[in-house]
Amino acid sequence: MVDYSNNDSNWERKTLEKLAFAAIDEQRRSRRWGIFFKLLGFLYLFALLMIGMDWIGSDKVAKQEHTALIDIQGIIGPGADVNAESVVSSLQSAFTNKRTKGLILRINSPGGSPVQTGIINDEIKRLRTLHPEIPVYAVVEDICASGGYYIAAAADAIYVDKASIVGSIGVLMDGFGFTGTMEKLGIDRRLLTAGENKAMLDPFSPPNEKHQQYAQNLLDEVHQQFISVVREGRGDRLKDNPEIFSGLFWTGEASIRMGLADGFGSSDYVAREVIKAEHIVDFTEREDFASRFAKRLGATLINQLSFGSLQLH
Repeated sequence: MVDYSNNDSNWERKTLEKLAFAAIDEQRRSRRWGIFFKLLGFLYLFALLMIGMDWIGSDKVAKQEHTALIDIQGIIGPGADVNAESVVSSLQSAFTNKRTKGLILRINSPGGSPVQTGIINDEIKRLRTLHPEIPVYAVVEDICASGGYYIAAAADAIYVDKASIVGSIGVLMDGFGFTGTMEKLGIDRRLLTAGENKAMLDPFSPPNEKHQQYAQNLLDEVHQQFISVVREGRGDRLKDNPEIFSGLFWTGEASIRMGLADGFGSSDYVAREVIKAEHIVDFTEREDFASRFAKRLGATLINQLSFGSLQLH
């Protein structure tokens, strides 16, 4: 009689061993693939971080003669898309580079803070005096209005597209009035101040003619400063037209006729045909993601706590 019990036991043991080893191998493969994908994800995130912090793609060191480019893209103000600190730093880097043959300010901005634009305008003029061999040209893309034009006025010449929007040389101060709403809701305003003008332009108080006139005088003064900057920058090229400083804006084609711009041309055209240095190096200083987020958060909080702002728009 044959005893099959031992054979059955061996078969079961071998089968269990094979299953156990197969499970172990599968776990090892899973761990290896897991490590691989984790490493791949880490490298991807690290690459994004370097790009966000401008460690990759920075072309600030040119080994040949070039046209320097600085972007003025977006709202101009502290914590905004464009601010004086970063633009001034970019200008200094571009002007002090020994291979810079000319500088292009590529502008696409509706305006912003008169203080920030004034600082940038002053720095351009200062650096042009120190480096007279480096010409500065403004190239307008979609829009160069108000504070954007304040900056462009410091350039040797301004180039536009025929459909660009140019001008809006004026100043505004905006706000809201809630007194009517408060009356309807039965809300009583209780305001205490030290200083009779401390609550000037308070949106929850009735309009005050004295305060409104004071604010208007302030706007007129800043407007005259703006006009002086444009007249200084454009000189005899400006046509004798009072509407130029009325806050109106025009197409690029009309702006040339009015003396607000000098001709048609893109950044590539100006680099190639005007500066004669076709190779373009971007000197725009861009903040890393963390700095941009912190500044934007701060600017948002400040805007939420204020009801009026002075803007070149």
